[in-house]
Amino acid sequence: QVQLVESGGGLVQPGGSLRLSCAASGSIFSINVMGWYRQAPGKQRELVATITSGGWGNYADSVKGRFTISRDNAKNTVYLQMNSLKPEDTAVYFCNAEVVSTSRSLLSSWGQGTQVTVSS
Repeated sequence: QVQLVESGGGLVQPGGSLRLSCAASGSIFSINVMGWYRQAPGKQRELVATITSGGWGNYADSVKGRFTISRDNAKNTVYLQMNSLKPEDTAVYFCNAEVVSTSRSLLSSWGQGTQVTVSS
């Protein structure tokens, strides 16, 4: 089994910054793509950013230039640095990882989510 634990959410004023972290643990052989998704009230979950094991990042247009995704492969951890936050960034942010388990199964694992609220 694989567990993803997110941290770093909270309340921030518009224009502020937050840094989210997500650590994967368990029966991990390797991790391919890691990413962040978000879900606002009454809306579908949407992609925010993904990053390959080689460090290539991909971003939703709505966050390009404001958010930066990174990862530490040695720690099985992915980060999301969020700058210039806007009220429309308010959502529950979920971490996702494509994991190859120690039994060589391919798993798509999700974290429990962390709330980000941007409000004055």
